[in-house]
Amino acid sequence: MNVGKRITALREARGITTNRLANLCGLSQSFIRSVELGEKGITVESLNLICDTLKISLKDFFDVPEDTPVAGQEELIRMIDNLNVRQRESLMAFLRTIIRG
Repeated sequence: MNVGKRITALREARGITTNRLANLCGLSQSFIRSVELGEKGITVESLNLICDTLKISLKDFFDVPEDTPVAGQEELIRMIDNLNVRQRESLMAFLRTIIRG
């Protein structure tokens, strides 16, 4: 599980900005953003503060089925569905270059 992506998904699902979450749980906005981007790790204590603020238990935070969509995934699927064959092929080629570095 990607902890940062999970925090982002929960935060966005509740309509809370990074700044608002930081203010509510007493952590810095830059720290939360770095965790969400995967640039920094997070302690159990800090994660617990975030979970308390988002009104979710630590157990529920980690108890997520693997097929649960991440933030923006449904929109991305809708956008891909609207592409023609040539556009999809171009997108796939582009994504392959990103993934391979």
